[in-house]
Amino acid sequence: MPVTMNNVGIVVEDLPAAIEFFTELGLELEGRAMVEGEWAGRVTGLGDQRVEIAMMRTPDGHSRLELSRFLVPQVLAGPREAPVNTLGYLRVMFTVDDIDDTLARLGRYGAQLVSSEVVRYEDVYRLCYIRGPEGLLIGLAEELR
Repeated sequence: MPVTMNNVGIVVEDLPAAIEFFTELGLELEGRAMVEGEWAGRVTGLGDQRVEIAMMRTPDGHSRLELSRFLVPQVLAGPREAPVNTLGYLRVMFTVDDIDDTLARLGRYGAQLVSSEVVRYEDVYRLCYIRGPEGLLIGLAEELR
């Protein structure tokens, strides 16, 4: 059986703001739930936990993003403002139809370019990294046709 990716998970403090941001990006809210109890703690190794999650999916239905807000145990600080050469999780990248329009829309939610410009990669893509809600590093790619 081939491997498929189920989702990418991101822990946030402000779940409603993260949902708004990723909805503006073009993802659709698939559902929200409270995940709690001993069974969940056995999966994560955190013991008893209580986590509010929101599952977002891309319009094509092929990719999902799980946003999690931990109520128990307390959230630990992480490398939100780490530069792109930091070991570990780096970023999530999305392909968009119009990178300039996307940047303008996400700017209303506080998104800022990491660099001062959108860069062209050969005749294939226009690319940039932005900082989204809570400093999340997000990549945007516009395919050139």
